[in-house]
Amino acid sequence: MRQVYILLILLISGSIGLNAQSIRKNYLELTETERINLINAFYALRNGPDLVNDLATFHMDFFSFDNTADPTRLDIHLNLPDEPERDIFLAWHRRQMFEMEQAMQDINPRISLAYWDSSVDQSINDPIWDQDFLGQFNADWNLNRNLGGNGALPTPQEVTTVQSNTDFLTYSNAFERGTPHAGAHRWVGGVMPTSVSPRDPIFYFHHSFVDKLWQEWEEVNQSSAFIMTSMLRYDGTYVFDGETLPLVNPNDITDSRALGVFYAENGLAELDNYTVSNTHNPEETFYYQFSIEVGDNFIAPSGTSSRIESVNNILLRPGFRAESGASFVATIDTAPITNGIQGRDRSSEIVRNQKPFDEVGELENVIFTDEDLVDDVVLIKSFPNPFTNKITIEVSKNIKECSIIIFNMMGQVVKEEFFDDTSNIEIRGLYGLSNGVYVLKVVDGNNNELITRRIVKL
Repeated sequence: MRQVYILLILLISGSIGLNAQSIRKNYLELTETERINLINAFYALRNGPDLVNDLATFHMDFFSFDNTADPTRLDIHLNLPDEPERDIFLAWHRRQMFEMEQAMQDINPRISLAYWDSSVDQSINDPIWDQDFLGQFNADWNLNRNLGGNGALPTPQEVTTVQSNTDFLTYSNAFERGTPHAGAHRWVGGVMPTSVSPRDPIFYFHHSFVDKLWQEWEEVNQSSAFIMTSMLRYDGTYVFDGETLPLVNPNDITDSRALGVFYAENGLAELDNYTVSNTHNPEETFYYQFSIEVGDNFIAPSGTSSRIESVNNILLRPGFRAESGASFVATIDTAPITNGIQGRDRSSEIVRNQKPFDEVGELENVIFTDEDLVDDVVLIKSFPNPFTNKITIEVSKNIKECSIIIFNMMGQVVKEEFFDDTSNIEIRGLYGLSNGVYVLKVVDGNNNELITRRIVKL
């Protein structure tokens, strides 16, 4: 018979705020209840204002402005190593994960995101791709995945190598461009290697793993630092569904515990160095089916409400403190779903939302490193850029049977021409294009991408 530990410290008083607490675990450690509720939350968030699409579109619109008329515009990706003053990659995605998780907790406060350790689970037959888990989104949302079709997932050694960097800027750059981050985007295929990757729910499992690795790095090195003091979307001006999102200084969230986020692994969640505040949730609930250890300066102050809930074991260690006037409960969930047994929080069924994303044409694959260029053709120069009526591309060697394709920022093809056996390519008749940013792609006869470049029409 399972033991139950309950500690109640009086009643809270006063009003409490909005809705953030989380124990994120490997997706393999989710109970069936958690898995079903997490899937349903993704489906539900496509309704109404559609947060999934809004985050994906924002990510696409501000992905990177390199090789444009104004490369100094603020963006999210690929600012290192040359522009540390604009780098927000790790912090921006941490806040993005938090925004998604908060929206899910508005639906069910016991939901947390989970992570996919892509250095371990590398088979297309892994449970994460099952049709009753993330597999169903591929057809329902028209994601066009191509699992394992392009590039490799990171090896444990590659993860270790990136984590061994001790300088933050070196670490962040190696992480973003290397296989621990970029590998999963390539390997999954479909929208994942493009700037609209947050359309795919696997994006959130992958970036939760990215965030976990950053948290582990920070606990060792304690030197994450950003020159930026606010971030795109999280600058106090962006409005979603009638609500202005708060200004977030990336330096305030270099520790995931600042957001009430903890990571569990191998059957253990350690909750420490955290003060319950109810800033986001009226009751902070930390749920994990395996062992939870609470201690080392975990404080439940007077006037706060929090709950620790496990299916198996909770240990309150020295350093834990629940003050008089707080409401704190540590309890065992005696009715989870682990092996098909109905629990109190189980949704009656998965409520699928077959809502394909709007077609945006062929989307540009992100170039994280030179290895993403599949040929040794090197761009010498493109001019003029910005352009008005024509643009000329000079490359390092003749290309046989190549296509030049120009995409708008929605990924739609607006111009395509064919050339053969040339290293000097001139595209005319571009007056009709609207002013703005475009992507020019050079593709060989085997449909291999040789060059990708952003260009600007004036």
